[in-house]
Amino acid sequence: MSKKKSNSSGIVYSTDPDFRLEEDSIPEETLLPKQQRLKVRLDTKHRSGKAVTLVEGFSGPVDDLEDLGRKLKTHCGTGGSVKDGQIIIQGDQRDKITQWLLKNGYASTKRL
Repeated sequence: MSKKKSNSSGIVYSTDPDFRLEEDSIPEETLLPKQQRLKVRLDTKHRSGKAVTLVEGFSGPVDDLEDLGRKLKTHCGTGGSVKDGQIIIQGDQRDKITQWLLKNGYASTKRL
């Protein structure tokens, strides 16, 4: 017997009529800044009492989300990351982030 694996994806049969492999998916387009509905909020849960600012609601590919996160971190002068469709900025930066978003064309931002 050969130990070589075949090039198949390992899926034999699916009963889901809407099933698609990732190769078949259409790339998501980024909405214009005026069409984005972003929420800026403060969060301390599961962070040992440390405050972080979350930016949620971005519609677009992960690369564009990471680019926006990089710009916000640079503007605030703090660290952070992009995880699970959220931009996480260290500290209470709600005012700075909201002002930057409004200045750069994100018209509908909610500050929670």
